[in-house]
Amino acid sequence: MTAEPRRQIHLAAHFPGVNATTVWSDPLHRSQIEFSAFEHFARTAERGRFDYLFLAEGLRLREQKGVIHEYDVAGRPATLAVLATLAAVTEHIGLVGTLSATFNEPYELARQLATLDLVSDGRAGWNVVTTNDAFHGANFRRGAFLDHADRYVRAAEFIDLASQLWRAWPQGADAPQPVAFHGSQFDVQALPTLPGSRQGRPLIVQAGDSDEGRQFAAENADVIFSRHTGFDEARAFYDDVKRRLGPLGRAEDDLKILPAATVILGDTAEEAAERARVVSRAQITPPTAIAFLEQVWGTDLSGLDPDGPLPAFDPDPESTVFAGRVRFVADPVATAREWRALAEAENLSARDLAVRFLGRQSFVGTPETVADAIDHAVQQRATDGFVVVGTTSPHGLDEFVERVIPLLQDRGSYRSEYPERATLRELLDVGA
Repeated sequence: MTAEPRRQIHLAAHFPGVNATTVWSDPLHRSQIEFSAFEHFARTAERGRFDYLFLAEGLRLREQKGVIHEYDVAGRPATLAVLATLAAVTEHIGLVGTLSATFNEPYELARQLATLDLVSDGRAGWNVVTTNDAFHGANFRRGAFLDHADRYVRAAEFIDLASQLWRAWPQGADAPQPVAFHGSQFDVQALPTLPGSRQGRPLIVQAGDSDEGRQFAAENADVIFSRHTGFDEARAFYDDVKRRLGPLGRAEDDLKILPAATVILGDTAEEAAERARVVSRAQITPPTAIAFLEQVWGTDLSGLDPDGPLPAFDPDPESTVFAGRVRFVADPVATAREWRALAEAENLSARDLAVRFLGRQSFVGTPETVADAIDHAVQQRATDGFVVVGTTSPHGLDEFVERVIPLLQDRGSYRSEYPERATLRELLDVGA
């Protein structure tokens, strides 16, 4: 009896941006904005035969209590400009950028992405995000014009219109066909100025996790950037999203699921665990811990000792959310009480509690145990792969590529070479 071929692991690389994952104090950390950092990261990911690299984008520096947050001060360069430059120093790896469907216009963004797709020879992708808050909207002419309920409506129309523009001039055709689009969000009559690339149209990535977001991804995306890394929750997410594809006429492999994953390696399990503890404490500084707790309590906690207990009082569920930040729990009072009980039971300080929820590492162990865990998750259909997030810039992938990738290749679960002139869609094995 012939053994079933091993499922192939798909990997993407996330350039560390404005987040609590990056260890800003690490001696290896370098610039977040100099091109040399992006180039090193891209070349390392390509050496590791990754499917694509992935850049986030921030349209405004986040603030809390009128002060720019400590991990936001570096800012972010414009995504498309960086990716276009990286196209010139790489040959195979895909180039995916995060761009808002709220504060862009379909014709202009479709043209910019088509340009990237052409100059990279079919390696471009778009991570579609939606934005509906007044904080970001203040930077734009129309402000926070989009109701929360309309954000996926606009995004769906945006992708539909962009896709029509990309398909209106197939590669090899003499001229484009006109596009007429009439929807609730857009009313456009356009003629594309660029022919399509070899991959037909840019890849679509989406990060929705709500039921509405999952359905949106099933209908529109080629890749989901998920937050579910633990095996059981990842498999539940995988099963839920993949079952939505059949009624839409899509096959299981037409949509790849890639959760974000951090990796901490050591020569022994004990060394890796200690490194993970040190990294988590470095990621969650006292100001970051206080900012995190303020989003639940909805009040100024600057007088709180981060090494002391959690606030003894309950949050005010009606309080105003701090500018640039959003509450991330549905019931702050219940959450605060649950956290206080946990902190008391395990003798956790306020910062310890923040580390528990923000500083968790996805894979901690020796290269062999990490490779086993990644391979197991893919073979058991808990995921199609992972988006590896480094903790430093630009060296966050170096150790993973050098020590884990060869083990995955030895298992026959990961490519040893790129296919010749493969488009990004061909690397991920998703149709146009």
